[in-house]
Amino acid sequence: MGAAAGLGLGAVITVVPVHATPKEMEDAVRKVVGSAPVTKGRVKLELPPLSENGNTVPLTVSIESPMTAADHVRAIHVFTELNPQPDVVSFRFGPRAGHARVSTRIRLANTQTVTAIGELSDGSFWSATAAVVVTLAACLEDA
Repeated sequence: MGAAAGLGLGAVITVVPVHATPKEMEDAVRKVVGSAPVTKGRVKLELPPLSENGNTVPLTVSIESPMTAADHVRAIHVFTELNPQPDVVSFRFGPRAGHARVSTRIRLANTQTVTAIGELSDGSFWSATAAVVVTLAACLEDA
């Protein structure tokens, strides 16, 4: 047994999920928007309602905008309420981007709500949320 422990064969590693809280998500949102109000609407958030694997959940966010110098989307921010880090990703845009649309895959630690916030050039913030049921969790970290 002494030789096995020396080789690391006797070690047991416990992996447990580490989750943020809805309050931590709200704090992360406030870091982005400050004291500005966030209005529901204008943002289209596409996620599957059921994901068998939380490691690769497809996500598409889009905002209708003329994308002109005077009226464009500055950024799209994505937040989750139960991942270890509530601020998942931010995408920046300029008026020459053409379209305010992004598609990617994200990791979800568990069944939860995902929020997308669009930041417009007029200083307004718009949002959409989607609930996702995850059957195999991702984002596990060592205890």
